[in-house]
Amino acid sequence: MTSPTLQPVVQETTPSLIARQLRRAIGQGELAPGQQLNEAELSRRLGVSRGPLREAMQRLTQEGLLVSIRNRGVFVIEVTDDDVRDMYLARTAVERAAAARAIEVQAAHAGERLLEVVETMAAAVGRDDADALTEADVEFHARLVSLAGSPRLSRMHTTLMVETRMCITALETRYASHAFRLEEHRGIAEAIGRGDTAEADRLLRDHMEDALGRLQPAGEQPGR
Repeated sequence: MTSPTLQPVVQETTPSLIARQLRRAIGQGELAPGQQLNEAELSRRLGVSRGPLREAMQRLTQEGLLVSIRNRGVFVIEVTDDDVRDMYLARTAVERAAAARAIEVQAAHAGERLLEVVETMAAAVGRDDADALTEADVEFHARLVSLAGSPRLSRMHTTLMVETRMCITALETRYASHAFRLEEHRGIAEAIGRGDTAEADRLLRDHMEDALGRLQPAGEQPGR
């Protein structure tokens, strides 16, 4: 009998590997909003030819992280307040669907896996390490969606989380890491672990509204 823990090994193509690095660079602000991508420079830095680099850039253009302007070149998208609101609208929809599915198929296991990340967040709070807290925050949401077992939700969420990182980086004067995020995530994880779909859904919506409020200008925060 084949062990269920053994899965086929999937080798990523070169364009996929390049696209992953470009997503990371965009999310972390190394490739800044509005910046034009220089093919020759990127090809040199990544140690790849222009063919797979162009394919990777085309993928990110289709995802909406890059924009191609005729006769000018390819640019990183710029983050606006409308983009922030729309991105959180999409994230809320994806993560609510993922939470409901995770509860349906593996509630207790999903709760345990999410609480592992919460403990990482707690350690970051204890060290007063804002960067580590943010990384754990991102990991929590990525893991939540992965636990739904939906490749399509995961693909959509990957792009949304890159945009989330862009928002935090570009609007960092409006965003700060707060320890209260720890308890918000713990509550979501515990509700999922109990199989309490309604409570998990409510907590996720509240969490997204809070996050959006921190990224929006004063006076434009959503009503509660």
